[in-house]
Amino acid sequence: MTDLRQRLQIPDGRLDEINAVLLDPDSRVINDLLAVVARYGTPEEINAKARQARQLDHLMKQVGETRPDYLADLQWLIEQRDRGAFISVADYRRKVLGEAADSRSFADDYAVTLEISAMQYFPWLRVITERAIDRGMLMPGRFIRVRKMKEQVEDGDVLAVAAAMQIVGATYVETLDTKGTDGSNVHLGGPATITGYFGGVGQPNDHALQWVDEFLHYYTTYGVYQVLNINPGTVFLGYLLHRLGVDIEFKISVFMGNDNPYAGLWTLLGAKLFSRQDGTSPLIGFNWSNSINNQTMEITAQFRKAWGFEDIVRFEHHITETYKSIVLQPYNRRDELVEIAGHVANISAKHEGGDPEIDQQRAHPSDILDYFRDKEEIIASGDWEAMQGNFLDKFEALNKTAWALTEHGLSFVAARKLHR
Repeated sequence: MTDLRQRLQIPDGRLDEINAVLLDPDSRVINDLLAVVARYGTPEEINAKARQARQLDHLMKQVGETRPDYLADLQWLIEQRDRGAFISVADYRRKVLGEAADSRSFADDYAVTLEISAMQYFPWLRVITERAIDRGMLMPGRFIRVRKMKEQVEDGDVLAVAAAMQIVGATYVETLDTKGTDGSNVHLGGPATITGYFGGVGQPNDHALQWVDEFLHYYTTYGVYQVLNINPGTVFLGYLLHRLGVDIEFKISVFMGNDNPYAGLWTLLGAKLFSRQDGTSPLIGFNWSNSINNQTMEITAQFRKAWGFEDIVRFEHHITETYKSIVLQPYNRRDELVEIAGHVANISAKHEGGDPEIDQQRAHPSDILDYFRDKEEIIASGDWEAMQGNFLDKFEALNKTAWALTEHGLSFVAARKLHR
């Protein structure tokens, strides 16, 4: 077996061959990327623009100029944070365990990030915030957004959400518009094209470079630096952008279908190959397929740690999913999370739907297809309140997960500036 294993060793010369393509001045695949980047300046200039755009004072000023009502909500949020309106971690643990919490140790080194998806509209943030204050609940430590970028620029959501996430101390991810569903992919449609989906959602032809262009626009204009990634080409381009010096971060979507340890090995191998000198990678979230089991994460965690990515690459795992249009129901992985959370680090518990027994009773159950609807159409159809209710169900599911983790002596990451 030792001799057989040795056959896997990659000869040193292979790296020279890779570098020859990357550094070839006539290599169009690299030249086209560099041309897009050059339109925004040097990597150092690009990062400086993004840092300025991301300053909280700058964001708040812009919100005030475009959406004074949103500014009032942000100021209210700051007031609630500063007056200590949110339950502390210690008090939450006492709420779950009683006085026994004071003498119990918790697996803080394996803290699970409480993640909610998708927070499509800024006003929904206040809705769950009010519930968290009223009922002593936890606010998510991570928010995923899958709303059309151009639409939310028009109504002020991009700015308001960017400011709110800094106020509460949470990470968040935006989904760019160049993602196949913009009409570029001939595969995507209704049942008549269902087999086209087997090839993936996709970003065909020059859409990979358009994705880079779109990222650099929102990065330098609004300071958005964490984005969703759904295609092998744009994952690779994300690696290259980071290697060039642009401080991009991305998470890989569930839609990429990584459903076994070898898919994980291939993805992290690329991350390692193109990591910076300090060992960092732009891959900060790895969303597994809904079909994986705990063993897949356990095996992958072994080489994730060996390559120095345990603290960098978060395993993002769906605990609940929308009731319609993505998985067979009932779907609830909370018990499996409790089993693995004490020995595999850096997991994010993603809540994309309410608990299925709750969700199925709704007149409008959560539906992944709602993410692709226009806000104007949602309001006109009368579905706004129902979809806000779906988001509250996800929030409740997230808090059930936090409760279950706490009962078993496990730890969580909620909004860091709210729950101290």
